[in-house]
Amino acid sequence: MNMSDVNPVNPIQWFPGHMAKTRRIIAENLSQVDIVFELLDARAVISSRNPEIKRLTAGKPVLTLLNKSDLADSAVNKKWLEYFKSAGEYALLVDCKNFSGINNIYPEVKKILSEKLERYKNKGMSGRRLRAMILGIPNVGKSSLLNKLCGASKAKVEDRPGVTLRKQWVSANIGLDLLDMPGVLWPKFESEQVGLNLAFIGSIKDDILDSHENAAKLCGVLRRKYPEQLSARYKLADLPEDCGDYDIFERIARSRGFIISGGEIDDERCAKTILTEFRAAKIGRVSLEVPGDMGYAEENLY
Repeated sequence: MNMSDVNPVNPIQWFPGHMAKTRRIIAENLSQVDIVFELLDARAVISSRNPEIKRLTAGKPVLTLLNKSDLADSAVNKKWLEYFKSAGEYALLVDCKNFSGINNIYPEVKKILSEKLERYKNKGMSGRRLRAMILGIPNVGKSSLLNKLCGASKAKVEDRPGVTLRKQWVSANIGLDLLDMPGVLWPKFESEQVGLNLAFIGSIKDDILDSHENAAKLCGVLRRKYPEQLSARYKLADLPEDCGDYDIFERIARSRGFIISGGEIDDERCAKTILTEFRAAKIGRVSLEVPGDMGYAEENLY
């Protein structure tokens, strides 16, 4: 399926999730939790933020966790923390695979819920466990976060979207009970770039889109935002200014020897390599969005 075959305002075509059911589960269980953990991908903060979050959480305190921060540009990470602070929101950098920032979560929770904890103390309920709901789009790392907080593999973890299919309660070893929710995309959005970014980071299944067209578009993004890292990884010296996205893709395929019979490039192998290496930060630490990139998806942050 080509990007041109997919309506960018209807990601239901891309990820056939149960969004209505998930929203209902959120509404039914929100009263049972003290705080919501909103997990975003640090490489694509705007695109990975569900614009329905504020409505769905109905005024509950929200702690935004910028996951996979070790894969994102460190300078941009700092800008995002500054952005959330200036907006009066709580945010932390974490990386669930490497345990980065995980130990900062519970102290931040206690700070956010200090007034509630004081009320519990005055009522003789100082030992009461706090409850948190974990929300995020597919493949953003919810199950990995849950497992890190619990100190054991309580949830199934795979590097592909759609693994968590139902809600589950687990007890963390830091005084929290956690409610893990299915990953949910939103019913519609207006920006094709949001869809592309979600595809780049793996939140939309690769087999739904044309992978080589998707990888070629990623080459174009990297060429504009991180040209030195792209050139160094794939030995792309002296790229002409008018070199198109697919031209870059083809150069990478030939430099890696991804050639099939007749001298044609192996599109599928090249696409898989580029997407895999990008997601593993082998191209380098890359951020697809920075504060100020809000023209195409401003509604996702407000």
